[in-house]
Amino acid sequence: MREPPAVLAEAAPAIEVLSAHKTYPNGTVALQPVDLTVPEGEFVTLLGPSGCGKSTLLKMVAGLLEPTDGRLLLWRKPVQQLEQAGKKMAFVFQSPTLMPWASVAANVRLPLDLAGVARAEADARVADALALVGLAKFAKALPRNLSGGMQMRVSIARSLVVQPQLLLMDEPFGALDEITRHKLDADLLELWRSKKLTVVFVTHSIHEAVYLSNRVIMMAARPGRIVEEVVIDEPYPRSPDFMVTPRFAQYAKRLQDSLLRASQENEEALP
Repeated sequence: MREPPAVLAEAAPAIEVLSAHKTYPNGTVALQPVDLTVPEGEFVTLLGPSGCGKSTLLKMVAGLLEPTDGRLLLWRKPVQQLEQAGKKMAFVFQSPTLMPWASVAANVRLPLDLAGVARAEADARVADALALVGLAKFAKALPRNLSGGMQMRVSIARSLVVQPQLLLMDEPFGALDEITRHKLDADLLELWRSKKLTVVFVTHSIHEAVYLSNRVIMMAARPGRIVEEVVIDEPYPRSPDFMVTPRFAQYAKRLQDSLLRASQENEEALP
């Protein structure tokens, strides 16, 4: 495994997972103790077969799921004290989860309305967020009039409107066609770079993981655990041309082999 670039290695930790694990009341071990540090500004992808704990780990980082034991810190504070550290977090789910009766602007404004932000300020932030995702002309549209890719852009705009420093994304592009997916991947990288975000991204796609990430965390199931970390030590910005280079193929082959080993371990663990 290659060492992370110095700029990330020297950055303050945005996320610290300290021996955190999850066992459900029925005795199922969803996640073995995990130790993981994500420096501020890194783009980390969680990759692995179904049932390996990717979403469980992501939801624990978000504070949506309590660990059975261990600790999770964001900027050196417990998740519940994130705003005391002067930071904000946003979570993008697998589906857009939009209110079908509300306009695009109202959907994006929802977290600001819930937080009691003044309407004038909220509308300005909504306009900025929609412009960032290329939907400035669709503020009055209803979700049913948008394509799947555009609906996901609305979901991303809703996450950006809170002006987060940490963006957690649980397979957001998995249901989209390849062309739309590649476009949103490229847009996401530009948002990550321009907004200086820290991103943790869950996917099943090896190619998506290589294209997006500073580092890929490979996980295996039964029980869920981290089995390998692969640094994608390639410069940004990354154009689609990167995906047809020998270096890209080498990274993809390494992750493919790692995923195969993780999947075989899953099969051997079955009763």
